[in-house]
Amino acid sequence: MTATLIDGKLIARKMRAALALDVAELARTGWSPKLVSITVGDGSASALYVRNQQKQAEATGIEFEQRTYPAEISLEQLTGVLSGLNSDPRVHGIIIQRPLPPHIPVKTLQKAVHPLKDVEGMHPASIGNIVYNDLALGPCTAVAAVEILKTLPLQVEGLDVVVIGHSEIVGKPIAFLMMGLGATVTVCHHMTRQVAVHSRRADAVFVAVGKPGLVTGDMLKPGAALIDIGINRVDGRTVGDADFESCSKVAGWITPVPGGVGPVTVATLLKNAVLAAQMQRDHYAASFAAS
Repeated sequence: MTATLIDGKLIARKMRAALALDVAELARTGWSPKLVSITVGDGSASALYVRNQQKQAEATGIEFEQRTYPAEISLEQLTGVLSGLNSDPRVHGIIIQRPLPPHIPVKTLQKAVHPLKDVEGMHPASIGNIVYNDLALGPCTAVAAVEILKTLPLQVEGLDVVVIGHSEIVGKPIAFLMMGLGATVTVCHHMTRQVAVHSRRADAVFVAVGKPGLVTGDMLKPGAALIDIGINRVDGRTVGDADFESCSKVAGWITPVPGGVGPVTVATLLKNAVLAAQMQRDHYAASFAAS
């Protein structure tokens, strides 16, 4: 192995340490951040992720409330729940756990969360703001992946970047975030011809497709940074979208799966919770302060 392993857990620990100071300051002024997690139906698929969110939140001083609703709940009832949380000044962030029952469209729920409480960065307004280089409450995974790249000794301005995968909540936001930082970005997707032609000239490659082993070492420029965002289960193991063995022999830096983007994504969620509490505090101050 020649690549330097990027320690996502270390990056996340540093982020949480800084956030704990912000949380303490918010608490001092009466604005202790609180997150509410919404699970609908059988939550076994997301249980581990929810426990991790709660553990990391509480370790940072952020209150975490988990709510589980029956799978039979109607969309109208669930949007009513979100409306109540939107109006509750004690709640600063709302997390909608996936998967959801088939009759509950996730995009409808994402739109129902108030943009100031959208700590996951999934509301159309949150994603749209990235076009204007407004990074407040951006989509967590995309922001986390870019933050990881920023920790490397690379000059981002003018960096040649390839993003493999063009989902609305990961690939496309990464492309806009990197363009906002001055990088030159190419986005590849399932209709791209000869993805390797693009990836071999890139100084940094992000991959988020959900296909294990998609990126191999012969698709990388020697010394490039590889940020693997994929999460797949193969023979009982969790692996990314890159073939780690071959890529680690070519790349200059590489994120492991697990232990790379995942921990930084949770830390970014907590950072969004702090930002949301600060934004709501400022909003209430501006709206209700005595003249």
